Amino acid sequence: HRDFAKAKSEHWRGGVKSESSLKEAKIFSLVLIPLLGQYVLTLEEMGGQRLVPIWIGVNEGNAIGLKLQDEQLPRPMTHDLMSNMLQALSVKVERVVVSDLRDGTYYALVTLSQGQKRYEIDARPSDALALAVRAATAIFVDEKVLKKCPVIMKPITEEEAKKFKDNLQNLKPEDFFKGLEDKPEGESPAPSG
Repeated sequence: HRDFAKAKSEHWRGGVKSESSLKEAKIFSLVLIPLLGQYVLTLEEMGGQRLVPIWIGVNEGNAIGLKLQDEQLPRPMTHDLMSNMLQALSVKVERVVVSDLRDGTYYALVTLSQGQKRYEIDARPSDALALAVRAATAIFVDEKVLKKCPVIMKPITEEEAKKFKDNLQNLKPEDFFKGLEDKPEGESPAPSG
């Protein structure tokens, strides 16, 4: 059990080392892979060409997709409830950071503030991003994640974007990580081929 007040001073295992290592990002695409019952959410590096593919569950994908499409359901979903509770307690979601990639699993931190207090909370990227779209808050990716994840460059044309989304339909989660090994920080994984 983690005390909310203690979270402020703790340095989470996937913690962000420095502000300069953060790259602002936005959601580039959200594609349902029906045969797997999963989504691939792709983050786009702002001012850059790199994309970060993150496999997420169907419930989180639906929650993100509904908010991105401004769909209003008659009753709040889990992430709506979380957002409503934070607002009721005057807690602001400052930012979401995709902070690490270890053993094929992405990690995230949600930075919250209440008055002068700031808290960094460990989260799954899918939950953190579902909260970020509800709070209309900034999304960042740590540079070390960009160095560790599969290198995918942003498509340039609408046709290339469509082809990219179509290709995602045929991929399995392990296809993104074939041949990748945990490399020391600063080294890029060698692509398989």
